[in-house]
Amino acid sequence: MQIVIPLFDRFTALDAVGPYQVLTQLPGSEVIFSSERPRGVCDNSGSLTLVADAGFGDVPHPDIIVVPGGPGQAGQMTPGPLQDWLIEADKTTTWTTSVCTGALILAAAGLLKGREATTYWLARDELARLGAKSVQERYVFDGKYVTAAGVSAGIDMALALAGRIAGDKFAQQIQLGIEYDPQPPYNAGAEAGAPPEVAAAFRAKSRFT
Repeated sequence: MQIVIPLFDRFTALDAVGPYQVLTQLPGSEVIFSSERPRGVCDNSGSLTLVADAGFGDVPHPDIIVVPGGPGQAGQMTPGPLQDWLIEADKTTTWTTSVCTGALILAAAGLLKGREATTYWLARDELARLGAKSVQERYVFDGKYVTAAGVSAGIDMALALAGRIAGDKFAQQIQLGIEYDPQPPYNAGAEAGAPPEVAAAFRAKSRFT
């Protein structure tokens, strides 16, 4: 089972690494980081680089695609190496998935038209403008398409996907193995729970507002 995580400059690290940590434990899985060519790809912080060992042409028929998001998503919204590969690779995938604003890339490629999907909380309106049925959920299944909300939601999505593939008990073993038991010190992980002044301050500096 080949799982490909395409990388682009200024991706968000946890969008890619969170699902990787889960899906790499599936029986028979081979997780490959790819880009338009084999190279080191820098995340949005500018201080972490992941190596894409494969070019898109090297992985034409993955079983699963996981598209991360990040500020670099804006540069992937028009035809180019990533979108061209996604459109072709999606024709034979078992699952096509995204994390955070990776859903915008899928939607811009026409893959989420008329489908329920979610994305980063400040990008849901843009997702709707791109033709998806934007919903406010942690993760969403619509056929073979699975989308996750912002960043950390990619772990939830990957565990749910692991459950669909290998069964709930196996997915729970993965969850226990990574000790994924979130107990954050604040209730500010969603707009509904965040203090209004915190949400307002974050909105003010967001590229989506």
